[in-house]
Amino acid sequence: MNASVAIQVLPEASSQEELIRVVDEVIAYIKSTGLNCSVGPFETTIEGDYDELMDIVKECQKIAVKAGAPYVASYVKIVYRPEGEVLSIEKKITKHHK
Repeated sequence: MNASVAIQVLPEASSQEELIRVVDEVIAYIKSTGLNCSVGPFETTIEGDYDELMDIVKECQKIAVKAGAPYVASYVKIVYRPEGEVLSIEKKITKHHK
């Protein structure tokens, strides 16, 4: 695992319920990739290979639009270490969930 990405997808929606529905579809897609991920109240973090994660980030926009959002804004944080591994989700947060 040479990268970690946190993505917050903010689709245009006519109501809070519609916004949640679209975001839930994006989260379902992320989970379907089989990569380790952690869903938080503001963003979802995914771990894996850098190139695969960038493809997932790109697809998240398309999923939101396909789900009915007329447009989508996203905020992405990327940690990339081409040689070696990045800190895992588990190492970062497990101690805070005991």
